[in-house]
Amino acid sequence: MKEPSSAIIPFFVSFLWLCSTVHSILPFCASLDPPIKTIPTSWTSSFNDSLKFLPKKSQQVLNDFIQCLGETSQSNPPIYTPQNTSFPHVLLSLIKNRRYFTPTTPKPLAIVAPTHESHVQATVICTKRHGLQIRIRSGGHDYEGLSYVSDLPFVVLDMFNLRSVDMNLEDESAWVQAGATIGELYYAIGQKSKVHGFAAGSCPSVGIGGHFSGGGYGPLMRKYGLTVDNVEDAKLVNVNGRILDRNTMGEDLFWAIRGGGGASFGVILSWKIKLIRVPPKVTMFNVRRTLEEGATDVLHRWQYVAPKLPEDIFIRVGIQVKNSSQEGKKTVQVLFTGQFLGQSDKLVPLVNERFPELGLQQKDCFEMSWIESTVFMAACPIGTPIDVLLSRPKAPAIFFKSKSDYVKEPIPKHGFKSIWKKLIKIEKVWMQLNPYGGRMSEISESATPFPHRAGNLYSVQYFISWMEEGIKTTNHYIKLSRKLYTSMAPFVSKNPREALQNYRDLDIGTNLRNHTNFHKARLYGRKYFKYNFDRLVQVKTMVDPQDFFKHEQSIPPL
Repeated sequence: MKEPSSAIIPFFVSFLWLCSTVHSILPFCASLDPPIKTIPTSWTSSFNDSLKFLPKKSQQVLNDFIQCLGETSQSNPPIYTPQNTSFPHVLLSLIKNRRYFTPTTPKPLAIVAPTHESHVQATVICTKRHGLQIRIRSGGHDYEGLSYVSDLPFVVLDMFNLRSVDMNLEDESAWVQAGATIGELYYAIGQKSKVHGFAAGSCPSVGIGGHFSGGGYGPLMRKYGLTVDNVEDAKLVNVNGRILDRNTMGEDLFWAIRGGGGASFGVILSWKIKLIRVPPKVTMFNVRRTLEEGATDVLHRWQYVAPKLPEDIFIRVGIQVKNSSQEGKKTVQVLFTGQFLGQSDKLVPLVNERFPELGLQQKDCFEMSWIESTVFMAACPIGTPIDVLLSRPKAPAIFFKSKSDYVKEPIPKHGFKSIWKKLIKIEKVWMQLNPYGGRMSEISESATPFPHRAGNLYSVQYFISWMEEGIKTTNHYIKLSRKLYTSMAPFVSKNPREALQNYRDLDIGTNLRNHTNFHKARLYGRKYFKYNFDRLVQVKTMVDPQDFFKHEQSIPPL
């Protein structure tokens, strides 16, 4: 058993870069502090050119909107328009996908960055009054950029200033604002308690607003369920600009925003969460196996074991292409990352009894506090200070396309061998498998809009990333992503082929421009929500019948 040092490592900056390397096992989540520290002039020159000339009609709408804000709000909120020199930096700082950072990408007429709840109310009222779309951004991790891009005249409501975390250890709860990140929430918990934690994701820079409203999952889900399974209350601005809590919004709307996507129903201001108990020490491990080291056999066995292990154990799988020991050849490396809510002297014999194929050894294990484990799960090296959880990205570093799946029956070994061939051909690809079972199998699929519960062995994320610019390159990698997804069809869920809403994918269905068609929405709605889609439509019809809160994959009213 090894314990991490709490000292700050001299080459801390190098560690941060390693934590964010594009080809690390967590290429997206580790964009805590990307190698690109500032936005290069070469990136923004053509971008700025596209902002210079605002059509006269749009300028008048913008002027009227700004005047409305001043008349409606208790104070003037921070507003950034294309005429402000800081506008590109504010817009780009929370763009995670460079596919949505081009001269032809539609830009907002304005970015409103509220510092008070009344600013949110005024923004909703004034965008509605002046016929503008509203796009709501908390962390900017929408994989398809729907929180900051629209084909219609729009305003971005950027929540990054509303990021407080108010802890109450007496009743083991906390109120966290939607503009905070997962990392900021974890850090606040760690500063107040050594025996409390929370069940959310492993990517510290993800915004609370989108993560929670999409369901939210992470390494504690087998023990405590999803993020939304541990939410007790919420505050929301509705289509009329009113602030509602659980009591005033009613149980139907409270149900809908916990996994149905808040941006279809209003603007989430904050969430009240129930903190969970964690031991003073948890154990983490990483075990790597290449194909030459028997990775296929170990992974095949993992499918049978991981969902049935005690709920205190979570073993995630990361898959990527690496250079082979044979010169000029590629191989696949499988990384098994584990978290155990206990100490290593109990973990090692338990895993070796249930999962001997893994070959877990004491030297693979690291005991640490729960807050330190959140840094470990973000793919940062042992010893990285926990204040890395507070880091926010400076600029979009990579282009990417992501998709998701659910596996209900173990994939045979020959199936994995065919998958390896496709991954090696693509090369710039990463897959993550997250085991279900435990608490996830005990909660009804209709308890929240998030339906992916019992019957699933594990979830799959496919992530293809690249650095090269150009539409031809982008189309090439998107085509590879679609081919990989198609090839996985025999091994994953069917009728519907389920997908995770927090891994947004417009390929599975979309509504374009200013109309949300029910039949088109049903295509993606069934995949994200299964039969919960019908109830979400009923709630939408009740709270937003004119469909003000909409985007390309929003919930439609009847």
